[in-house]
Amino acid sequence: MYKSIIRPFLFKFDPEEVHYFTFNLLKKFGFLTKLFFPKPIEDKRLEREVFGLKFRNPVGLAAGFDKDAKMFSELSDLGFGFIEIGTLTPKPQEGNPKKRLFRLKEDSAIINRMGFNNGGVDAAVERLKKNKNVLIGGNIGKNKVTSNEEAVNDYIICFEKLFPYVDYFVVNVSSPNTPNLRALQEKEPLTKLLSELQELNSQREKQKPILLKIAPDLTDEQLLDIIDIVNDTKIAGVIATNTTLSREGLVSENKVETGGLSGKPLTKRSTEVIRFLSEKSGKSFPIIGVGGIYSAEDALEKLEAGASLIQLYTGFIYEGPQLIHDINKKLLQTIK
Repeated sequence: MYKSIIRPFLFKFDPEEVHYFTFNLLKKFGFLTKLFFPKPIEDKRLEREVFGLKFRNPVGLAAGFDKDAKMFSELSDLGFGFIEIGTLTPKPQEGNPKKRLFRLKEDSAIINRMGFNNGGVDAAVERLKKNKNVLIGGNIGKNKVTSNEEAVNDYIICFEKLFPYVDYFVVNVSSPNTPNLRALQEKEPLTKLLSELQELNSQREKQKPILLKIAPDLTDEQLLDIIDIVNDTKIAGVIATNTTLSREGLVSENKVETGGLSGKPLTKRSTEVIRFLSEKSGKSFPIIGVGGIYSAEDALEKLEAGASLIQLYTGFIYEGPQLIHDINKKLLQTIK
């Protein structure tokens, strides 16, 4: 029903406007989703224990969909094993000027240049205080007005405020939509940033896993640096990958838009990065695989490449909640 009726209707409207429209519908009529979508699969065999946390299944929702922690409960009810909120910044910010979100239907993709639009970490914390049992990741970044030299302070603010209310953290230095942010992926500033967060983490009675989200556009040499940084700072793992700046092979007229590209064109590259990190690191840290997952087969490919968990975003928009069900069903079929 989603692909035949619901998606064609939603795709008639501006993608950002329809995003918020869908949020409002889910908030008011979420109880009706069971009439249109398959019942989430609950099976102990799907549980995964990764970086000390127990996930009810390995299929999560990637950051960017529920930036402000407004819908984590309703989205969890669709069958996700975990929800990653954000990217959150210390101060509220509007992000980049609209129009800033574009569908590339011929390519089964999306381009966004949102620019970390969010209501600020304090507002999200108030909503997270009401969380009962959803496993939450907190994706954190810096405000646009904060220089790279002062960026660590923004990450620390978000870390401190979110610490009691999220289960793991994701350090986002790989979005292409905040000026100069990706420069923080360089070895020296990234090591400094992660080391400071780990120092704060070590002072807590119970530490929280810290993960690094990386771009798919890194070279092999840069990926080897990432492995060194993860091992040196002893963070919990990596999320591979964020959106890409590549436009190779696209046919949609929206390919000319600036911003990060997500969706099917990223499927192969994100899997390559996962496999490279897994093999070259000797599987020394867990990887959450994200990028171009549109089918159960896509998900299995990333898990077989070395991912411990996976996340959906653009594939969820194109395929709907059925995709979560299909992946978990396929996983159960592979269990001997």
